[in-house]
Amino acid sequence: MSEMSEGERDFEEQLRELLSEDAYTIRPSSVPYPQIRRQGVAERRRRMVLAGAALVTLAAVPVAAITLGGSGAAAEQSTPAAASTSPTAASTPSPTPSPTHTGPAGPATAGQLRDGITLEQAADGLDKCLAYNRETTEAGSHSPDLGKAQEYRIILALNSTGDSNAPGDGIWVVAVKEQPTQTRLMCNLKDGKAVGANISTGSDRLPDSPPVLADINSGKLYQQSFIDKGHWKLPFGWGLIGTVEPTVAKVTVSYGDSSSQAVLDHGWFVAGGTLNEQVTRNPHVKGYDRNGKLIYDSDTDKSYQQVQ
Repeated sequence: MSEMSEGERDFEEQLRELLSEDAYTIRPSSVPYPQIRRQGVAERRRRMVLAGAALVTLAAVPVAAITLGGSGAAAEQSTPAAASTSPTAASTPSPTPSPTHTGPAGPATAGQLRDGITLEQAADGLDKCLAYNRETTEAGSHSPDLGKAQEYRIILALNSTGDSNAPGDGIWVVAVKEQPTQTRLMCNLKDGKAVGANISTGSDRLPDSPPVLADINSGKLYQQSFIDKGHWKLPFGWGLIGTVEPTVAKVTVSYGDSSSQAVLDHGWFVAGGTLNEQVTRNPHVKGYDRNGKLIYDSDTDKSYQQVQ
């Protein structure tokens, strides 16, 4: 075989280059897999974030959450559903009105309702007392207008014992209010009817009053008739009320063979017990501050009546 001429060799080089270019065109370069994988992972993460957002929206607006997952025709079908769930006058329930409180407030503790008397019974008694006061006022008495039952707080209810001066057992209801004027009402009921009321308006306290001040008319709650002295009906349920200054943290009351730690109820003290012996002295009252220091003793109070 004869050797190729220089021209033939040049032609062969050109042909090889052309064939090489054609081969590259027929077999393109390999797919950049790592780059596509990174893009795929990033896309999945983005969709996970959107899915999380959809779940959050699902908790707040269910239809909007569903449309996030739809596409095409399905998404178009779900769109009107969002409008159908919007509140309308027919679908919005009417708010239930709160019951209006029309009766008096109850005491600070259940123990202030003694002898099995319920708050409902005490409230009914107060209503009858107020009606009794209105009737006596219309009849020409000078009793002040006592207002409405819902203005009061019942602080004590207990059985009343009939005596020679006021025969027949019944119940006592004691109620107070602070506005517009401090008012204290003691009402006696017998056979379901109000038969008498003791009313105090305005504060009993004076600039020199002691920190514990027993109500001057509390004797109605812890005494029987004076003409029966030494012959009281026993056992006898008694009560005692009064006011306290903010410095008072504890009040104790002893009466004959009974004793009581009083309840402090919004500036009032309320005590009660059962007497099983004849007595000649009024209840003994003591008051203590927050440190347990004795700051009042009725034995040393010159304004307190010691003997009945």
